[in-house]
Amino acid sequence: MPRAMRPRHILCLLIPALGLVPALTAATAARAADSAVILMYHRFGQDKYPSTNIRMGQFKKHLAVLKKPKYTVLPVPRILERLKSGQGVPENTVGLTIDDAYASVFKNGWPAFKEAGLPFTLFVSTDPVDEGHGDYMSWEQLKTLADSELVTIGNHTADHAHMPDESREANAEAVSRATRRLKEKLGETPEYFAYPYGEADRKAMAVVRDKGFKAAFGQHSAALWSGSNMYYLPRFALNENYGAIDRFRTVVDTVSIHPAQVTPGMPTVDENPPSFGFTVKRDGLDLANLTCFASHEGRVNRQVLGGGRVEVRLTRPFPPGRGRINCTKPAGDGRFYWFGYQFHVPGDAG
Repeated sequence: MPRAMRPRHILCLLIPALGLVPALTAATAARAADSAVILMYHRFGQDKYPSTNIRMGQFKKHLAVLKKPKYTVLPVPRILERLKSGQGVPENTVGLTIDDAYASVFKNGWPAFKEAGLPFTLFVSTDPVDEGHGDYMSWEQLKTLADSELVTIGNHTADHAHMPDESREANAEAVSRATRRLKEKLGETPEYFAYPYGEADRKAMAVVRDKGFKAAFGQHSAALWSGSNMYYLPRFALNENYGAIDRFRTVVDTVSIHPAQVTPGMPTVDENPPSFGFTVKRDGLDLANLTCFASHEGRVNRQVLGGGRVEVRLTRPFPPGRGRINCTKPAGDGRFYWFGYQFHVPGDAG
């Protein structure tokens, strides 16, 4: 079948027609929003890996929430296309993603997704699949998912290396090798990318752009909007420790604060602590009760300047590794505006 006619490439048309998720009718168009939440999972029902696993009891509760009429679960490509085009999405729109292609996705996750009729994007690291690693899916299993109208396949590099630590040439080779293997084994070229560990730098983003991907994801907590950096999109990571149903409801009810002009422009820290700031583009939003937290300091000082500009000032450098800043504000009805940013902090940053 020609690429343009393969079912998973016309996912946005097929899924509403099949009744698997709500179509964007006139009623939903009337409440179109410029905000959506993307979720990220890794393992399903593998309890010995709590930092990357979601227990099946937790996951089934998540699915039960997402099946409520309040929420619209759309394929991630469709969400991004509608936001970028200015069409908007229904309020409480959620997209689902999974990283790495662990075997438990097929064994435990897939039956639950299929029963619920909810679409997801799977970002695949191809070397472990080629090596027959027992903790990963086989190519046959991946083909089963790729042939489903519910699943979009994305690129997660071949070797799952930490891209900021690698050269541009090594990153380009790992991305190209994964694309080639996905094309050879599944019959299509992926258009979406996720950075391993959710961490990127200038050279990693340049590789992803140069390879023609439409968008790329990190794993920092925030709702996205049409003005988001399409090569460093946020996702809420869910695991055993952060998968309780009360937190899940908070996450899926999150609204974008419409951050723009984010500084520093790259998530890898050169000056430590970084001078972090952003401009809120959501018109008329009172920022008096905006609160910001840093992963190594707790609540931190923030200043609201003219034109919706927010400047966050840290008192201590981030330790090497991963650092985060989250800024939140009540949005009414128990919801929150939430903008989070994740930093990669090299050992010599300072």
